[in-house]
Amino acid sequence: MMPIDNPKQFLLDLYSSAISAVSAAKCLPQYLPEPLPGGRTIVIGAGKGAAAMAKAVEDHWQGELSGLVVTRYEHGLPCKHIEVVEASHPVPDAAGRDAAKRMLQMVQGLSDKDLVICLVSGGGSALLALPSKNISLEQKQQINRKLLRSGASISEMNCVRKHLSDIKGGRLALACAPAKVVTLMISDIPGDDPGIIASGPTLPDPTTCEDALAILQKYQIDVPENVLRHLESGEGETPKPGDPRFARNESHIIATAQDALEAAADMARASGVRPYILSDSIEGEARDIALMHAAMARQVIERDQPFQKPCVIISGGETTVTVKGNGRGGRNAEFLLSLAIALNDQPGVYAIACDTDGIDGSEDNAGALYMPGSLSRAESQGKRPRKMLENNDGYGFFSALGNLVVTGPSRTNVNDFRAILII
Repeated sequence: MMPIDNPKQFLLDLYSSAISAVSAAKCLPQYLPEPLPGGRTIVIGAGKGAAAMAKAVEDHWQGELSGLVVTRYEHGLPCKHIEVVEASHPVPDAAGRDAAKRMLQMVQGLSDKDLVICLVSGGGSALLALPSKNISLEQKQQINRKLLRSGASISEMNCVRKHLSDIKGGRLALACAPAKVVTLMISDIPGDDPGIIASGPTLPDPTTCEDALAILQKYQIDVPENVLRHLESGEGETPKPGDPRFARNESHIIATAQDALEAAADMARASGVRPYILSDSIEGEARDIALMHAAMARQVIERDQPFQKPCVIISGGETTVTVKGNGRGGRNAEFLLSLAIALNDQPGVYAIACDTDGIDGSEDNAGALYMPGSLSRAESQGKRPRKMLENNDGYGFFSALGNLVVTGPSRTNVNDFRAILII
């Protein structure tokens, strides 16, 4: 095995290769459907990758098309025929709501000769926000904020969102009927369940209002009385699998976390380092997942188990953070700060943790890098790492060390990317 002369650059290159492998330009064209004879083609969609996906459609489509997609602020790209609207994420705003209304109007009155291409990627649930008629946007925002701070998984959050919406959980596809709907998805969901990605606006939903109520109760999230009535009465129920209105439709997942991890593994091999993909769907509290990774790294260092060094352990999924402090930092910075404390400056271990969308939570960084000596360097600056972890301030810790990873929006999203290099 070849030595790694620059561990930091090696980890950054792994992350870059993972992002490239799941870009819309690379993954989408092969999944484009054929135009329907004599009909229109309308492109709709939402998510952090929506603008890049729309551009990929335009670059490869033969024939006329029009449409509207919604993406996060600063994630847009210029398109010629498909309008790109930017809106707020992770908490929805009026721009997303108004775009959702326009999207529903755009697909009214279509015929069975028309084709709708729906482009879905992570973040679409917040970006395509159209609260049910008896629920205000402000109430939806408040519930969203509570869910984000609760430690709920993405599947749990999206279950609640579906049942408080007039567009999610398959309702957008019903608005398109009888047109054929082809949904192309970049998955940010551990396990790649297509119905959870962006709350499945064009796919039938097996979850129920009762499930949504149970999630709110589990995380002790209080909701206004009208929202409670909406769920308890069943008024928020979604269309279910087997509904004949979905019969003509198709859906394809075009990029996943596993695709990103395998691309990084290929690059590691080419660099002479043995890669081991731990999992593409790790969930749980970021700080707890870090303890498991630290224990594994020490086992490799001390006993060459379960892997022999040099090696790189790669994983994906979506960890969560139960916010108790008021510091800055997303789940990847939290993971790395917990890892740093657990490793206690163990020589020979380097790590990167970044979100593949280029934004760690709501911060301006994709994630951060951990290097041996990070803990002592921070303490020499007067930082108190354990106190910062208690305060959910991973951003502040790695910013002080100059080890934030700042890439800007990647315009794709297959969730977390972690790599731990052990040499």
